[in-house]
Amino acid sequence: MNAAEQARRAYAPTQFPLKSDRAVEAQLFAQVTSKLRKASQKDASFQDLIGALHDNRQMWITLAADLADDGNSLPDALRAQLFSLALFTNTHTQKVLRKEESAAALIDINMSILRGLNATEGV
Repeated sequence: MNAAEQARRAYAPTQFPLKSDRAVEAQLFAQVTSKLRKASQKDASFQDLIGALHDNRQMWITLAADLADDGNSLPDALRAQLFSLALFTNTHTQKVLRKEESAAALIDINMSILRGLNATEGV
């Protein structure tokens, strides 16, 4: 390849695929849930579980803050339901950390949200 061809390729416009907000949310839920699943396996360390629970809790705290914002365009009923799930997630996480419960309910909730985000993609 000559210098002119290298320059053409180097300065050619690059196209990055744009993701919708919903697709970004789905990707985040998938990543956090995958980490939570792996950390919930019997051969995982408690430190791994703590890290995964922290990431999950941070995701839900951020989601709750967005839901509480007046500019959120979701219907009020859906916002209230999701906010309720955020509160449950926080409470259940504390129980998992105290080894009173497993993370299965948190994983189930995240998977339900993920299915909903993927089902409505492109709508």
